[in-house]
Amino acid sequence: MRNWNTRAETGADIPTIHAVNAAAFDTPAEADLVDALRADPAWLDGLSVVSTDAAGTVVGHALLTRCHIGDVPALCLAPCAVLPAYQRTGAGSAAVRAALDAARERGERYVVVLGHPDYYPRFGFTRASTHGIGLTIDVPDEALMALALDADHPLPAGTVRYAAPFGI
Repeated sequence: MRNWNTRAETGADIPTIHAVNAAAFDTPAEADLVDALRADPAWLDGLSVVSTDAAGTVVGHALLTRCHIGDVPALCLAPCAVLPAYQRTGAGSAAVRAALDAARERGERYVVVLGHPDYYPRFGFTRASTHGIGLTIDVPDEALMALALDADHPLPAGTVRYAAPFGI
């Protein structure tokens, strides 16, 4: 496991972030989603985080955008991507941790993720359904997870409403 540097994206990173997401997934849908979210009101400056190697090359990306659990503001962690040559090196985990830390520092309280149930629990995510959190679409129960960033504010129950570009 390497030590990765992390930072908020800059304008100069936009094409590289697109390329990282395009390379990490089978279709360009996630890369296109990031671009669409960047133009959406759900976008929050400072919560698009990259991981870089020692030379400053962007190899990973994690994005948090505004969503709601019922009527309560929350964040959605998606997508998370790492260049294939750097997967399983900690670059993705570093970006996710940095994004969650940045959200905590901003006073955000809740994060949801629709993802791999073996990956996200390492960051504290638990099955959303145990907190009364659901979606309007059918997904495997274990794939929707949620995290309270502040122990003093337990997760609210409700249906997750994503930003329009997600199409959910």
